[in-house]
Parts: sequence; structure tokens; C-alpha cells
Amino acid sequence: MISRFAPSTTGDAHPGTLLSALLVWLDVRARGGQAVLRLEDIDITRVKQVWRDQIVDALAWLGLEWDAVVVQSARTPRHEEALDRLAEQGRLYPCSCSRAERSGGRRAPDGGWAYENTCRAKPLPPGGWRAVHDLAVRVRLPDDRVELVDDGGLDLSQTPAYDLGDPIVRRRDGAIAYQLAVVVDDGDAGITDVIRGRDIAPSTATQVLLQRLLGLPQPRYRHHFLLLEPAGNKLAKLHGSIPWNDLRARYSAAELLAILVRAANLDDASPRTFDWARVPRTDKVARWDGRDLVIA
Repeated sequence: MISRFAPSTTGDAHPGTLLSALLVWLDVRARGGQAVLRLEDIDITRVKQVWRDQIVDALAWLGLEWDAVVVQSARTPRHEEALDRLAEQGRLYPCSCSRAERSGGRRAPDGGWAYENTCRAKPLPPGGWRAVHDLAVRVRLPDDRVELVDDGGLDLSQTPAYDLGDPIVRRRDGAIAYQLAVVVDDGDAGITDVIRGRDIAPSTATQVLLQRLLGLPQPRYRHHFLLLEPAGNKLAKLHGSIPWNDLRARYSAAELLAILVRAANLDDASPRTFDWARVPRTDKVARWDGRDLVIA
């Protein structure tokens, strides 16, 4: 059993980040598996070295150790090899459609706007995907339905090519897109179990189809509850939600760990007593008044 915690390094670590790391770590240690920390830093417009260092420091401060650490940006050659394999299958195409052009169309399972596969018929230019400039590159998915229920009972079934549309695999700015990178990285690391927040659940069926196209094994999945802002939105690095530096100034590592453990309805942070049956299935709200963190 090999699992991973894969935070994006695009902002300050916050209670939601740390809760997810704790649940991954407890699950792995309870089952005697291996835990990989993968620092997802390929969003070149948003990542900063200070945030990458911070998540490493925060997890170490909490006492969560990892069997391996992977820096995603160092894996670009493997991502490009995957693009080549998809190109050989005739599945890549350039896309000029913007988010604004999709706005007001058909809603997707992730709450955004579905892509209608408008550019599917466009060929790659001479030189292939590497010669595509200032346009996104998408992969034409099979029109197959994926039937899948995760280990927590969440139904992930979809027809991704219709429900979400063909995913971007290389962005306009040249960066490898999340959907492709995560599939390649999980496959290369031999990940057998993916534990992550429920906000990522709508992407799972798309990732399963990419795994099939690339001949990669399909992990088991589990999606846990989220911590929300009082307004009801997910705690997000983008919003600077309750940054770790503020938490560290207020709490010791043991005190903050105890708050996260209570939020997960557990008795302690011991793998010996960890049980997914006790972990809540509904999201909770995290409040911070500058002095205290309350999760309820």
C-alpha cells in the first residue's frame, strides 16, 4: 500500500491542508504502508519557493514524517513523454476556447462550466504539441462511462468527455496541466491508494480514463470531508485562509494536532486507533478570530 499527500505550493498552508495531510498519514501508518509527500509546484504563475518550504516545515512541525519526497516540477520529462504517447494515439488537439466563452453553458459536476469539445477536429500543427504556442492542448477522451464508487461510498461515476469535457493537458503558458501530471506521477510512484478532499472528487473519472489511455494502474480512491470558511467556501490558499504562521504563533504542535484530531472525530493521532468509520462525512466550518481556531 502506497499513498501520497500532494499539496499545491501556491499559498500558505492552512488547517484544511494540515487536516488532509494528517488523514493521509494516519491511513498509511495504520495499514503499514508507505507515505509519499509530493510537492505540486508546476503552476508556474502561482508557486513560490517559500510556500514549498513552508509546507515541508509545517508537516515536520506536526510530526508527520514521509517515506519519500517528490518535487513535481522535476518530473517534467515524464509528463512530456506522456504527451508524446497521447499524440501517437492521435488524441491531442490545440484549443483556443477561453473560460469566458464557456460561461453560461452547461454546468459540470465540479460546479464550473463543461467544455463542449469545440476544438476536437483541429489538428496539431507540424511539429506536434511542442509547436502549439499561446493555445491550450487538450486530450480527446474516449466517450466511455466510468462506473466507480470510492472507498467511502461516494459515487464517482461519470461520462467525463460529456460531463466535464476533454481536459487540458498542457496550458496556454506551456505548463503541464494538473490532470495529466497527477496521473503520471501517481503511476510512476506506484500509488495504490489516493486519499484527498471531496473537492477533487469530480476529477476522478477523468483521471481514470487518462490512466487507461496511458496504460497505468488505477488506484483505490477515498475523498474526505472539507474545512469550509464561515461563508461556506472551501478554505483555500488563494484566499489566505488562516495561514500556518498565525497558527504556529498561537499553538504548539501538540495543541494544533489535538484540534485537527477532534475535527476528525478521533481520540488521538495514533495510527493504532485510526478508523475511517469515525471520520465525519459532512464538511465542517473553521473559524479564526485572531486568537482561537474553532472547527465545528
